[in-house]
Amino acid sequence: MGFQQDKQLSAKGERFSSAGFILAAIGSSVGLGNMWKFPYITGLYGGAAFFLIFIICLIAVGLPVLLAELAIGRSGRGSAASSFVKAGGGKIWERLGLLQIIAPSMILSFYVIVAGWTLHYAILAFSGRLFVNNDFAGQFGTFVSGPMVIVWQAIAMLITVWVVIRGISGGIEKFNKVLIPGLVVLLIVLMIRAVTLPGAGAGVSFFLNPDFSKLTAESALVALGHAFFSLSLGMGILITYGAYVDKRQSLGTATLAIGAGDLIYALIAGLIIFPTAFSFGIDPGQGPSLVFIALPAAFSEMPLGWLFGGLFFILLAIAALTSAVSILEVPVAYAKERWNWSRSRSVWTMALICFILGIPSALSLGMVPALTFGGKAFFDWMDFIASNILLPLGGLLTTLFAGYFWKKAADAAGLTAAWFRIWLFMLRYVAPVLMLLVLLYSAGVIKF
Repeated sequence: MGFQQDKQLSAKGERFSSAGFILAAIGSSVGLGNMWKFPYITGLYGGAAFFLIFIICLIAVGLPVLLAELAIGRSGRGSAASSFVKAGGGKIWERLGLLQIIAPSMILSFYVIVAGWTLHYAILAFSGRLFVNNDFAGQFGTFVSGPMVIVWQAIAMLITVWVVIRGISGGIEKFNKVLIPGLVVLLIVLMIRAVTLPGAGAGVSFFLNPDFSKLTAESALVALGHAFFSLSLGMGILITYGAYVDKRQSLGTATLAIGAGDLIYALIAGLIIFPTAFSFGIDPGQGPSLVFIALPAAFSEMPLGWLFGGLFFILLAIAALTSAVSILEVPVAYAKERWNWSRSRSVWTMALICFILGIPSALSLGMVPALTFGGKAFFDWMDFIASNILLPLGGLLTTLFAGYFWKKAADAAGLTAAWFRIWLFMLRYVAPVLMLLVLLYSAGVIKF
């Protein structure tokens, strides 16, 4: 049974305002990636030189693909799977588009686990219990290998459901209108605290003074992959959000605003993490443990560390939840359209599926060692498959569709003739090649 061609997601009550759309799209991009992953890969691949390559990749590849996804969504007015067909593609694109339903569902299953960690750590920090002893690695290990990790996973998912079930304007838009300004305030407060720490200048210098001798082909591909991931590309979010955008909204302006929001967030994240890390002698390239093990150690030695530690984890929680809300809307929109379900039924069903799918990921972190195989925990396998295979594939399909098969691309993008030619060139000859390289590198086919 195919999609009904006259059904549109942007029905009455399912439409963003102009400002609400941009805030919601920024909320989808300012997730845990730029605060958790970006600092340690920047530390690993040379600091400011890597950041500069990240900026170039974001502008040259990320923004053209972002605009394509928004345009496909608004033109098709359907889910991430059906918009390709409704925009004018053949039926094969409906099946290929399912990748952008499967990927976010997989991502949400483990993303809410980490969102739960941030909520738990915020409470630990504000209460002072996080700093009772200095064995931060032991505290984290005990938590993730115990049953409370599933409780916090459920809490994070319920918050996400509470927002999404209220719809686009009444739920997602209002949620982002409150939390995104709050996130900006927290970013500024924590950045000021970080750059005024003793010895913080070395961290700022590491982040902002480039050393091009450390650049390699591998670091360039990692920067490209992160630019792609940080904008939430290839996972159906922006196609789905595009279906809720008013036809009068300039997609070019929206693309620039979303890209600027993502870039500024990454910049401030670096100005929080690196000065703090250098001030307390922490290696910024040590991996994800930086956030939940190393930084709590820094906060424990900082005046009012309980306050700044609590604010930091609240910041992470906001970033995680705004992204989780965006991710859940993708399979919800598909369920509403495909089976003609109500929003309530779609939200609860898809959230429950993602929650159950996430339980093995939560258990694999210590409770059930048998869920580790091939050198990776089930959690890591889900992350690897979704982030390194499905997302690049989804993005590659978007570029090929918009660049080669979509006859209405010019009208849908709303660009001037000159900008359209540049955009089409990037989609046809630059983005597909680079994303294919990222896919092959991420899958381990290409090695350096």
